[in-house]
Amino acid sequence: LMDLVPTEDIEITLQGIYYDLDKRDLRPEAKIVLDSVASILKNNPTLVIELASHTDSRAPADYNLDLSKKRAQSCVNYLVQKGIPKDRLQPVGYGETRLVNDCSDDVDCTEAEHQANRRTTIRVLRTDYKPKR
Repeated sequence: LMDLVPTEDIEITLQGIYYDLDKRDLRPEAKIVLDSVASILKNNPTLVIELASHTDSRAPADYNLDLSKKRAQSCVNYLVQKGIPKDRLQPVGYGETRLVNDCSDDVDCTEAEHQANRRTTIRVLRTDYKPKR
């Protein structure tokens, strides 16, 4: 991840930013990954990124949409604490609309398969950020 020079419109799934069922809290391993994202952003001060969080299909879709927004906001809050300007971070929740596998409603899946859907991805939105003076 560290030697990656992101370009616009490439979505990167951050390995390690997964969530417990029905939770928005960042796990300790997620903070390590977000620390590396903070480093990339500090080394590339013109990047503006989207942090998109996703849920598995369990629970109603509208609930999952709300939960995914809270998860994305958890990532943003953490990065802001690390000194990244909030206006370089765009949290988005996709709920269960972008599953990475076939584990939709009423499909029998393993816990690991559901876990794969409870993730956060990043995508570079712009590369022309200028800090507000």
